[in-house]
Amino acid sequence: MDRRQFITTTTSLLTASALAGWRPAAASDNPFQPSPTHGWRVFEVSTRAELAPTESSTGVWLPLPSIDDPTWIKTMGNVWQGNAVTVQFDRDPGYGAQMLAAVWEAGEAAPFVEVTSRFATRDRAIDLAQTGKVAPLDKTAMRLYTRATELLPTDGIVRKTSAEITRGANTDLDKARAIYEWIVENTARNPKTRGCGVGDIRVMLETGNLSGKCADLNALYVGLARAAGLPARDVYGIRVADSRFGYKSLGKSKDITRAQHCRAEVWLTGFGWLPVDPADVRKVVLEERPGLTLKDEIVVATREKLFGSWEMNWLAYNFAHDLALPGSSGPKIPFLMYPQGENAAGRFDSLDPDTFRYKISSREIVA
Repeated sequence: MDRRQFITTTTSLLTASALAGWRPAAASDNPFQPSPTHGWRVFEVSTRAELAPTESSTGVWLPLPSIDDPTWIKTMGNVWQGNAVTVQFDRDPGYGAQMLAAVWEAGEAAPFVEVTSRFATRDRAIDLAQTGKVAPLDKTAMRLYTRATELLPTDGIVRKTSAEITRGANTDLDKARAIYEWIVENTARNPKTRGCGVGDIRVMLETGNLSGKCADLNALYVGLARAAGLPARDVYGIRVADSRFGYKSLGKSKDITRAQHCRAEVWLTGFGWLPVDPADVRKVVLEERPGLTLKDEIVVATREKLFGSWEMNWLAYNFAHDLALPGSSGPKIPFLMYPQGENAAGRFDSLDPDTFRYKISSREIVA
């Protein structure tokens, strides 16, 4: 997409009513209540990756917005700049995850690439009191989002745990909620976990160590839901703005280099894809202020709403899990939420600062 179209598409989505009256507030002053009535917001996210001088051919992959849903997120194009020999937009054929792939030959003294993406979002909130007319999930998506993967097995201890959690649940909605409540009650956020975690749920259940970060706790939700026969998926992304509800733990703006966050969805007949996020409940407990428990009011508020709604100060990248990077000779990666790289010495990711430095920034586009 050229820059003129990039800007024109943005302008067509900006309206004064969508942005009127917005301001962040203190969590204690503003109830946590995501709603699409808050209107659309347009954001721009820029990712710049810089590498050490190349001694061999080196490639990087930067995640791009890949999800387009008229009810909550609209992609608006990408533009890039850099000094790579080749740059192209790639798409994973299995999940549709999009990425910018750049390659440098040996001898480049200061390799860099930067990509800027624009998108519009609005809050999601599903009315769980009544079902609607929702088309059935197609067979391809049903197979994709109920199958087991290397990190999301659905047999053994995963199936046993899921069966115990959902015993007595009469409907799919009851099962989905039971798994959500079990994760909120039984897991913990571990600030020492590297990055967002890995999401190896079999190891979590076998060791009894149910701590980690979003890629662990929400993957546990997805795996347990699939083991119960419910289509479910992780949604990998990054926070792009402060929370309108004043939760400091649930927002990040400007420099968002370490603001990656994944969420989860479960498919329910009559509701479609239901947004959930038990990991963020645990994040509020740990980070909002010292000494919080599940009984504190601001935690209770998020726990109630994060089964069925999301505040969309967040960019959804993709649904891809156990992903083979196009053109890579290395093993699959658990997910594409961070920039990734590879050279003759092997795979490296964005958490290797000696080899690969990157910065992600966000800004809201206001009419």
